[in-house]
Amino acid sequence: MKSEVMEYFRLEQFLDDLGYFETQESQNLREELTKAIHHGRLIALSGEVGCGKTTILQRLQKELRQGQEVLIARSLALEKDRVDLATLISALFYDLAPEKEWKIPTPVEQQKQQLLALIQKHRKPAALFVDDAHDLPPSTLVALKGLIEFVRLNGETLSVVLAGHPQLENALRHPHIKEFGTPTNIFTLNGRGNSQKQYIEWVLTEATCSKSQPTDLLSEEALTLLAERLSTPLQVQYYLTLAFEEAYRVGQKPVTLEIVSAIFKSDNHPFNLVHSLPI
Repeated sequence: MKSEVMEYFRLEQFLDDLGYFETQESQNLREELTKAIHHGRLIALSGEVGCGKTTILQRLQKELRQGQEVLIARSLALEKDRVDLATLISALFYDLAPEKEWKIPTPVEQQKQQLLALIQKHRKPAALFVDDAHDLPPSTLVALKGLIEFVRLNGETLSVVLAGHPQLENALRHPHIKEFGTPTNIFTLNGRGNSQKQYIEWVLTEATCSKSQPTDLLSEEALTLLAERLSTPLQVQYYLTLAFEEAYRVGQKPVTLEIVSAIFKSDNHPFNLVHSLPI
């Protein structure tokens, strides 16, 4: 968003950098994810683009680190369609052995044995987090289930938490993957659900550092329409930006229902009555 637009509406924070919006649903989800992690599972968090998967998992990782009961590792590989088991085992080594005293062997079977020894050394469950996991090859998903099962059969606990688009859930339900190895726990995230209006109000309050009321920026009718039409945090950020920029252009404050309606009807933006954002 342009600086002059932010000044016009007295926004002091960018809309995509506001912290964490807590709901009872998100709290319950993190509790369920934590339980699954302690039991050694392949765990998937599935949802459309921008629904908040990464944000929730970042919050979960922070809580797990603070609790110091679970070892946390993350895969930073970008080309997920080329990621294999060896790549993910390497991610576990890099985060679980920061002292670098472990030399990762080349054969995968030796890697598994070394990883088991590393988990045994810490005497805690381990969890590997993988974002954009919808692009992982099916063979990698099967291999992950085998790795989790291998660790479990040797008396330790390893969970792998995958986040991805809905096709991740479809892949994990395929018989070839579903019937192999350890059980899979699948969770679906559907945006902010019934809390969408409260989320938009929270965004407006946080963006102005509580110096303005939401209705100082958006009319009640405009706010209601946005809450009805949008389903994810990313959509809210996108359309609020368009609304503020258009209102600034015509010199209108607060943003009116007419401005928001015109944005939804406009041929200039890439979709109508959105349920997903363009990439």
